[in-house]
Amino acid sequence: MTSSEGTSLLVRSVVVMGVAGSGKTTVARALAARLNYAFIDADWLHSPENIEKMSSGHPLSDDDRYPWLHSVGRRIESEASNQRGTVTACSALRRAYRDILRLYAPDAFFVYLEGSPEVIHARIESRRQEIISGSLLASQFAVLEPLREDERGMRVDIERSPEVIVNDIVAELAS
Repeated sequence: MTSSEGTSLLVRSVVVMGVAGSGKTTVARALAARLNYAFIDADWLHSPENIEKMSSGHPLSDDDRYPWLHSVGRRIESEASNQRGTVTACSALRRAYRDILRLYAPDAFFVYLEGSPEVIHARIESRRQEIISGSLLASQFAVLEPLREDERGMRVDIERSPEVIVNDIVAELAS
């Protein structure tokens, strides 16, 4: 697949991951536009029950997350079957969750948006429309398992601008 800049990329599925407020949607949307890939926001695929649970301040359990992750994986797989690359904004907090996504996209490249709880909390507080409240941030950090060395992907510091982050991701994907 070739990006809009003419760079040949071997990666067809990129997942931008991290806790709520880390910038997943902003970075993933900009990266998808840059690569001319389909953009998928995993939040679109949450069940009404998951949305209600998060909106009322309760963290999702694995039983809540697993069907949702399979839905996200099927969506990525569907785009791939139509020869479309994808950039997906998805928390993918634990390795087990990323493993589910890899069932549908074995070549997935994960971009972990890494930031301190203080920076991310401030971002959440500035956005009142967020599905997840700042009170759930601690539970997300508690289950977070950053990318391991044997996982295909990269870590990115969220304190840099989205444009710089996207440039770094494109450079990494092209290398």
